[in-house]
Amino acid sequence: MTLQEILEAVDELSVVEQTSLFNVLQVKLAQASQSSSNGETFWAMTLRFRERIEREGIEFTDEDFADLRDRSPGREVEL
Repeated sequence: MTLQEILEAVDELSVVEQTSLFNVLQVKLAQASQSSSNGETFWAMTLRFRERIEREGIEFTDEDFADLRDRSPGREVEL
């Protein structure tokens, strides 16, 4: 089932069913977010990353990030 088909199917649901679906999706999203970060916020993970980099004496320079960008024209899109 494509995303478009799912959206069309949701439109056919009653307001009560749509509300119920929305609530279930919110719970699933919260669970997925919590399991991926173990309840740790993005900022806390960033600080932990910075501490580890400093503790291990890792230094980044501009040269480390040179030529990382993919400069290819990209994929072809059918219109």
